[in-house]
Amino acid sequence: MNTSTGQHGVIGRIARLPDTKYEDIKTLWQQLFATPLPTYNRQYLERRIAYRMQELEFAKREPGLLERNKARIDALIEITKPKAKAGRGEVVKLVPGTMLTREFAGTVHRVVALPDGQFEYLGKPYGSLTAISNLISGTRWSGPAFFGLRGRATKEAAK
Repeated sequence: MNTSTGQHGVIGRIARLPDTKYEDIKTLWQQLFATPLPTYNRQYLERRIAYRMQELEFAKREPGLLERNKARIDALIEITKPKAKAGRGEVVKLVPGTMLTREFAGTVHRVVALPDGQFEYLGKPYGSLTAISNLISGTRWSGPAFFGLRGRATKEAAK
């Protein structure tokens, strides 16, 4: 089978796609994907069909290639997955200079994250957001929760 530019190879079949009747494109889609057309955009369909034809051709030539690639992709996904913390959930890490704004009791309060891990509020440095939230509210509050830095999943789990 000549796959370079010949009439019978995969590249030849791909090269003929633009000249193929639309009804034949739909039939080819059904054969290759066994799903209904996702769109009627011919250019999109031709590109996806061309990709699938190449994918199948490479799978014939090197049977383990797709499985090896899938294993590598799965390993990369596992490595890059964020680690879930036990307990109350992940707190967002703030870049120095980030300004947090919270309206409480009719007053807008602004806190700036400092490079050393502290926070500035009303010109004074504080070691934690909790200290600032307690000062603002007059009661015990979690600083990250007060400023909306806890994840939505954590709020749902707390209910």
